[in-house]
Amino acid sequence: MNGFLYAAVVLIWGTTWSAIYFQHGDVPVTVSVFYRFALAAMIMLPLMKLFGKLQSTQKDDHVFMFFQGACLFSLNFICFYHATQYINTGLASVMFSLATLYNAVNNRLFWKESIPSNVVVAGGIGSTGLVLLFWPEFEGKVVSWDTLKGIGLAALGTYFFSLGNMISKRHSSKGLSPLTTNAYAMCYGTLILATLVFATQQPLVVDTRPTYLAALVYLSIFGSIVAFTMYLTLVARIGANNAAYSTVLYPIVALTLASWFEGYTWQTTSFIGLGLTMLGNVVINLKWRPKWVLSRAA
Repeated sequence: MNGFLYAAVVLIWGTTWSAIYFQHGDVPVTVSVFYRFALAAMIMLPLMKLFGKLQSTQKDDHVFMFFQGACLFSLNFICFYHATQYINTGLASVMFSLATLYNAVNNRLFWKESIPSNVVVAGGIGSTGLVLLFWPEFEGKVVSWDTLKGIGLAALGTYFFSLGNMISKRHSSKGLSPLTTNAYAMCYGTLILATLVFATQQPLVVDTRPTYLAALVYLSIFGSIVAFTMYLTLVARIGANNAAYSTVLYPIVALTLASWFEGYTWQTTSFIGLGLTMLGNVVINLKWRPKWVLSRAA
């Protein structure tokens, strides 16, 4: 079951970056993100109530679900959508793979968990592979301010995502399912986005292009409701560190699609990077530890 969830998250989130690319146009970024989660919330919460799947919650649960909505269903995606205006979606997805390292550090800060050595090794291997995947983008070029801005926004959005992972661990420790917490958190995220749209006086532009509408439906149902529920189920089952390594794998899917839609060209370093990324996935899923760690533990 975990393998199915893992593969599904990689495939769905890997394709959502291209869907975000197809939403570029006349609709302001914050408004597009608002449409996405408003639609997701209007679908998920009523269905959960209809089928009696909502668990009972307390006031403090809703405080944390509000922050979950801010970290997972609003502020992080504002950063990601803005980032893809400056860098291609494949590179943005690569920055998202930092979630593996962010989660390891945040688990230490918030949950006092030691950072597993295989996570460090896998993160190093995978990050090296991802650098090689995008090395042709920077080789012999002057990095522009827009590129740095895009990288910074993607990194900030990923940190919000990691904080949302920490909140999800809190929910799991309280026995709350991802279905319940996501349903409420998406509503809170939608309220946050609506407040930002109103405060900044952005027009509620409607884009009637079939590509925009299809991308909106896909992002709302599969990219938000389905994938986030699967991912946070993985966080509860195998831990935030291991679940977050899916963010190192799905850039491969995003990169493949970027080569079709955005002109990314595969080179020798790209294939070497792909191999290292896959090797990192093997390392993080093995219960391997260096001998010096085992001897110290003994």
